[in-house]
Amino acid sequence: MARHFADKKLVIASHNQGKVREIGELLSPFGVETISAGDLGLPEPVEDGLTFIANAEIKALAAATASGLPALSDDSGLEVHGLNGDPGIYSARWCGPEKDFSVGMRMIDQKLGNNPNRAANFTCALTLAWPDGHMESFEGKVFGSVTWPMRGDKGFGYDPIFVPDGFDVTFAEMEPAQKHAMSHRADAFRQLIDACFNRN
Repeated sequence: MARHFADKKLVIASHNQGKVREIGELLSPFGVETISAGDLGLPEPVEDGLTFIANAEIKALAAATASGLPALSDDSGLEVHGLNGDPGIYSARWCGPEKDFSVGMRMIDQKLGNNPNRAANFTCALTLAWPDGHMESFEGKVFGSVTWPMRGDKGFGYDPIFVPDGFDVTFAEMEPAQKHAMSHRADAFRQLIDACFNRN
C-alpha cells in the first residue's frame, strides 16, 4: 500500500515555471502549499537515469533531501514513433542550453522530414519522495500525433506540435482545463492522488 501524503507543504522539484504552475493547479483541491525548487534555490541534479521514472526519482529525492520537505518531481517528454521514441528522456536537452522548445520542435520536424509516421505520445513520470528516502512513482501517457507548423500559445514545451487522438487542435490551442483533463500529467496525477492523497 502506498504511503499517504499527510503534510501541508510540498516542494515541486522543478525549475520549469510552466510545469510548476500546472502541478500547482492539479494539487490545489487538496489544500497543499507548493513551493518550487527554483524558489528555494536548490540546485538541479544531474539527470542520468535511462527512464522517465529513474530521472523523476533522482529529482524528487534530491529536493526532499536538500529541503527536508516532501518533494514531487515530474520527468516528462515527447516520444515520436517515427524517430524511434526520440527525443524521449532527452526532450529538454534537444532544446539547447537555453531550453528553447522552438529549437526542439524544429529539430523534430527536420528529422522526421517526409516520414509518414507522425504518431507520438507524451509520457509523464511522477515521483513523490520524503526526506527519509521513501518514494512512490507513477507513469502516465497520452497518445496522438505531431503536426507542423507550431500552433497555439496556451501550453508550454512541445504542446504546439502535439495533437491528441480524437482532436484536431494542439495542446497549445486547448484551454488549460481541457488539457488537464486528458494529458499525460493528468493520467499520472490520477494514479498519484488515488494512491497517496485519497483516503476513504
